[in-house]
Amino acid sequence: MSSIAARIGQIAAGTLGAAAVAAAARGAVVVRKRRRAIEERPEDRTPLGTLRSCPVTVVTADGVPLHVEVDEVDPAHNGGSSEVTLVFVHGYCLNLDCWHFQRAAYRGLVRSVFYDQRSHGRSGRSSLGNATIEQLGDDLLRVLDAVVPEGPVILVGHSMGGMTIAAFAEDHPELFAPYDEGGRVIGVALISTTAGGLDPSRLLIPVLPAKLSGGIANGTIRTLAKGHGIVDRFRAMGASVATVFTDVFAFGDEVPEAYVEFVDGLLSQTPFEVVAEFFPSFRSLDKFSSVAAMGRVPTTIICGTADRLTAIGHSRKLHSYIPGSRLVECEKAGHMVILERHGQVNAELDQLLAAATRDAASA
Repeated sequence: MSSIAARIGQIAAGTLGAAAVAAAARGAVVVRKRRRAIEERPEDRTPLGTLRSCPVTVVTADGVPLHVEVDEVDPAHNGGSSEVTLVFVHGYCLNLDCWHFQRAAYRGLVRSVFYDQRSHGRSGRSSLGNATIEQLGDDLLRVLDAVVPEGPVILVGHSMGGMTIAAFAEDHPELFAPYDEGGRVIGVALISTTAGGLDPSRLLIPVLPAKLSGGIANGTIRTLAKGHGIVDRFRAMGASVATVFTDVFAFGDEVPEAYVEFVDGLLSQTPFEVVAEFFPSFRSLDKFSSVAAMGRVPTTIICGTADRLTAIGHSRKLHSYIPGSRLVECEKAGHMVILERHGQVNAELDQLLAAATRDAASA
């Protein structure tokens, strides 16, 4: 009987092995087809990520140096606005370059601040245990104190950047108020984000049921983080797979290949160790009770209806928690709506800027 059982085991193992090989082969075909389809899309030669200003270093409470860039108003442009500063806060595994289209739109017209969050881009690495959304909120305060010590501010956050603003609001709700009432933040834009209820494990193991994926994903992240150097090398080797993954999860519609490669480049530049450090903070995030403070100022919430990372339901929930907020749903757009629908996003930011400054002027 034992020999029969062993033979059955061998046959089963062989069958499973063959199935795995076949599945891998089918997956490779799908990746190749998707990759070719991306390459055949209409071109866009926009030089993404090339806008620069003289960098300023802002040191956080725990000593992390943040890379900050400030675009000042061109004094030769009479239509510019020198009364307000736009502060852009980027998302997870990205850096300040992701705001290219917004930066290009306001360059020289409105004073604008861009910075790399801790452990991202050109900023320094976070100290042990401080890779949290709460710490990012405190970092934002440090940036404001250093480069916008006076005058009204409009905060614009994408993905983790929006969570950063929520954490900032939790600690400093009094700053969200009309300028003449002592407020510093006179307007907010929350883009493709949430204040809680996010299950990031669905990105790591999307084929497993939600009840199973959470614990497995967290354990997998912790295990892989210990060998993050090896993981980074494998990420580099699987370039085509990574590009297709970026196209599927970052965008909704078919965008130019340059957009996909640009975002893929930003993601690949983020060491896996950093990915692992921030991962637990997303699951524990719960700041919906704090975002109501934003109801005292004009607040715009923007999200794509095809966002696979922070689904549209998160934005609708934010809208319900922030009195008087404006919800903008970008049809069929994905998580990187700031690129994919940059014209629509910029138009909404224009309206927000006009509403916030109008309220400040009439006060």
